[in-house]
Amino acid sequence: MFKAIVAIIVIVILGVLGYAAISPDHFRIERTTTIAAPPEKVFPLINDLHQWTAWSPWEKLDPALKRTYSGPKSGVGAVYSWQGNNEVGTGSMEITHSEPASKVEIKLDFQMPFEAHNTAEFILRPQDGGTQVTWAMYGPSPYMHRLMQVFFDMDDMVGSKFDQGLVNLKAAAEK
Repeated sequence: MFKAIVAIIVIVILGVLGYAAISPDHFRIERTTTIAAPPEKVFPLINDLHQWTAWSPWEKLDPALKRTYSGPKSGVGAVYSWQGNNEVGTGSMEITHSEPASKVEIKLDFQMPFEAHNTAEFILRPQDGGTQVTWAMYGPSPYMHRLMQVFFDMDDMVGSKFDQGLVNLKAAAEK
């Protein structure tokens, strides 16, 4: 009986490790909403990292969040670094591409609670009476990340923050 239990445990562990090994080595998380404001009004809220305090879902998770800005106020080269509690962590982001009223691409570097290097992008598309905004994050998915995804749905965890951020961005842009 003991050998059977050990064999089952070994099979389950090997199954989890094998599943993680064959999972995709890149990820993409994406959410979209429509905002009743023109792209020219939405764009500055994304392209100026100082404006993120008004809508980013991570801002409210740590009232004592330490922020540092460097580079230009907005656009390519603008950098925002943060240091916060366990929910927010430590990291930085830098705007690497900016097309007025249509796209912002950001290099994300997380140091804590885990190290990761990803890309975020915001795509703005004019719609009747407003703007369709797509917020995406993508990057490599190393083996340990894939192993964690067996137990934690990163799309749900990060996607729910994107959903909240888009609700907040919508409220800020529609004022």
